[in-house]
Amino acid sequence: MRPFCTVLAFALAAACASAQPAADLPAPADVLATLQKANGYFMAHTPDPGAAIPNPGHAPRPSNIWTRGVYYEGLMALYSIDPDASYRRYALTWAEDHHWGLNGGEATRVADNQCCGQAYLALYALDPQPGRIAMLKASVDHMLAGPKADDWWWCDALQMAMPIFARLGALEHDPRYWEKMYDLYHDAATSQGGHGLYNTSDHLWWRDRTFVAPYREPNGKNCYWSRGNGWVLAALLRTIEILPPDAPHRAEYVQTFRDMAAALLPLQRADGFWNVSLLDPAHFGGKEVTGTSLFVYGFAGGIRLGLLPAAEYRPAIARAWAGLARDAVHPDGFLGYVQGTGKEPASSQPVGYDHVPDFQDFGTGCFLLGGTEVWKLAGGKAPAAAR
Repeated sequence: MRPFCTVLAFALAAACASAQPAADLPAPADVLATLQKANGYFMAHTPDPGAAIPNPGHAPRPSNIWTRGVYYEGLMALYSIDPDASYRRYALTWAEDHHWGLNGGEATRVADNQCCGQAYLALYALDPQPGRIAMLKASVDHMLAGPKADDWWWCDALQMAMPIFARLGALEHDPRYWEKMYDLYHDAATSQGGHGLYNTSDHLWWRDRTFVAPYREPNGKNCYWSRGNGWVLAALLRTIEILPPDAPHRAEYVQTFRDMAAALLPLQRADGFWNVSLLDPAHFGGKEVTGTSLFVYGFAGGIRLGLLPAAEYRPAIARAWAGLARDAVHPDGFLGYVQGTGKEPASSQPVGYDHVPDFQDFGTGCFLLGGTEVWKLAGGKAPAAAR
């Protein structure tokens, strides 16, 4: 039995899961068409990728902040299965307009500022020009130079920066990056907030050091935010895939990934989504795209890497993707049910089909990440060359 669940909770979850017929994955072409539609909407409505991001009521934000970095992670994932040259040009224009730089410059230690580096690294892999990752590497090297390791005090930080440390360690053949990554991860998991952000009993993460127990939801349960846990699951998957099998701490990451997946599985709604508050469906309950997309990404990628059993997780992925494609994607590609920026279930509410979030980019990125893994799980085969 899952440590945080009662027998009743399992029974209710099972009843919900069986409330509608089990779905199977659609054909890869159908998955790809849905991804192209969502991405096409974003690109059409953001014709200048380097332009500042409008932020009504506030000053515009530079387009290399984390929200746009997550979009380009998703775009580069889409490019890996649908190598359309327009995607690559769009990403290159964005990176070049920012001179392959970070918000905050090379001295920044903030994971959100380093997030854009994941797309820089993907573009570097296609054409390894050192200038593409020079500032990113300088920023991370600065962190390697000293013992400070308490920078990741919110769980989102793991997805924003953890894969960067993993990738630089692989590129440089230098395990120091992996050791520093573990120091930062371990501090987040076990020390932030007094006892760490990761609850080893529930196998879920508090969003940040201000949410650790006794912070509770209205129903008295711990507050576990859907997208926050989605960030962690995605970070672990991306990191595990990069690290060699014998890398230090990889086994710990794998175990935490599996434990999280097992904790999340029974919390899925009958319509395929997860609530923004994982343990209190009555607190801003309803469909939400970003957390659900990240769980789909983690589950499907976990099957692909042999970390999760397909028989147990594939039905949940199929239900989730069916819900996302059916209920969230507008005919023109706009994504509904995207919770905007924030840190908890109450943030950026209300969330609905026609709700326009404050930043649309990261929601599209999460959706593209999840969808590309669904496409692979459904049997998609990528073309050999870019168009």
